[in-house]
Amino acid sequence: MDSGDLLYRVADNVAWLTINREKNRNSINGEVLDRFFQYLDDAEKDTEVRAVCVTGAGDRAFCAGADLAGGMASGGGKADSGYQAYADLLKRLAGFPKPTVARVNGSCVAGGTGFMLACDIVIASDKAKFGTPEVNVGLFPFMIGALIFRNVPRKTAMEMILLGDKISAAKALEMGMLTRVVSPEELDAEVGKVLAILAKKSPIGMKLGKEAFFAVDTMDLESALDLLAGKLKEVAATDDAREGITAFLEKREPKFTGK
Repeated sequence: MDSGDLLYRVADNVAWLTINREKNRNSINGEVLDRFFQYLDDAEKDTEVRAVCVTGAGDRAFCAGADLAGGMASGGGKADSGYQAYADLLKRLAGFPKPTVARVNGSCVAGGTGFMLACDIVIASDKAKFGTPEVNVGLFPFMIGALIFRNVPRKTAMEMILLGDKISAAKALEMGMLTRVVSPEELDAEVGKVLAILAKKSPIGMKLGKEAFFAVDTMDLESALDLLAGKLKEVAATDDAREGITAFLEKREPKFTGK
């Protein structure tokens, strides 16, 4: 376990990234941004890591967005400003080649919403609250909006963005922002169950699959199908695909190597 404002540890083939600023409601500062890039690079290179989980320390907040008092806009060292660094981080997390899970343990607002929506699977406590309150301080959720509009219908999204109100986990699930909602007591078990399943899947299959579905997001149907046919041919030629099919026929668990 590392120390600092963002913690990193690997256990059971899962890399855990924990925003460690509980007293500041796990808000984002320059160190969090810098370490996020570093640790995502580490997790991608580590062949033992099959999945990544993002969460916040404690039980009050997943992430409260930018640390306005701490001057997040002054930059995290990754780009010319903290704003650009945050945009780059959302791109990195959304396009990450390994499956990502957000463990939403508490309040998730503003920039925290971006972290959450950039993950593939979001499992939240039913006590968590969500929202984009930027409008209340004269700002607007610009980068976050790009992810919101990819998950939430436009009219529903605009109501949340323009009113700046907090919403419940049940409402966020209904809107399509979350994958599952469980009680606080069940959160760790549910997240652990999902991560254990992901850790058993073929790394190369999930990598190529994520690349494909990310690429077809803005394609027309014909172009998308052509690209996906090529990707299926590519993944079918991997050792993992051959192992998976053989294991299925032999009625046993496959042993994937990521090749």
